[in-house]
Amino acid sequence: MSYVLRGLEIRVLGPLMLNCADSSATPTAPKPRSVLALLLLQANQTVPVTALIQELWGHEPPASALTTLQTYVLHLRKLFSAALAMPAPEVAKSILVTTPGGYLFRSISDDFDLAHYERLSGEGRQALAAGQNALAAERLTQAQALWRGPALTDVRAGPLLQPQVKRLEESRLTTVEQGIEARLRLGRHQEVLSDLAGMMVEHRLHENLHAQFMVALHRSGRRQEALRVFQQLRATMTEELGLEPSKRLHLLQQAILSDDPALEVAPRTDGLAQLLDQITVR
Repeated sequence: MSYVLRGLEIRVLGPLMLNCADSSATPTAPKPRSVLALLLLQANQTVPVTALIQELWGHEPPASALTTLQTYVLHLRKLFSAALAMPAPEVAKSILVTTPGGYLFRSISDDFDLAHYERLSGEGRQALAAGQNALAAERLTQAQALWRGPALTDVRAGPLLQPQVKRLEESRLTTVEQGIEARLRLGRHQEVLSDLAGMMVEHRLHENLHAQFMVALHRSGRRQEALRVFQQLRATMTEELGLEPSKRLHLLQQAILSDDPALEVAPRTDGLAQLLDQITVR
């Protein structure tokens, strides 16, 4: 994901890079990258100096922490200045601003992929809850497409950025699940098979993704494979966690074994249909 400022692209959820037309500038040191990422993720909000110091050095900062942080900020301003062909004092005044007790990245553009992602995923969730499945699938797919890789992939995340990374990755996973759910409701089960097959590798113990995969396989005429997905999940959970899959997954397995019509694209309003609603993400 990226932020565009006067033609300058700042990637904050992929490789952290500044580029503009024929010029480019990339902070090579890890700590300036962390400072920039934290400022961007809290754009238009003052990030206290104490918070930045904690992010960079934890609870035992060196005596030179404040001076070093000021050097990093100066370095970032120089990068902006060079890439934007803007005097450094103007950068300090209008973009990377010193405020009482901290620093602020002033947003003068709405062209921020993170904001777009949150808007699209929010619209998708609302549409899914309202039963507007086609709109939900469209918005959630658009939101997912904005990702360019793992969150903050080239940033060394400290105590403040780590929760941000976790939040973003959890949000991304939920968006993927809900997008698959919307497409399953539309009868696009074969379309989601490849997506889910890849997710199984990354999320070996995620019950909802396995449930979605089982339903998609069953609807595609691949009942044996759907049942193998359950057996593999059960074996993995038993070996690694000492746990059985949830009752919902066991009931889904039984529904597949009995070829229950409730598993079709337009399920009946019986107990099993309600079960499927519980299994899939809302």
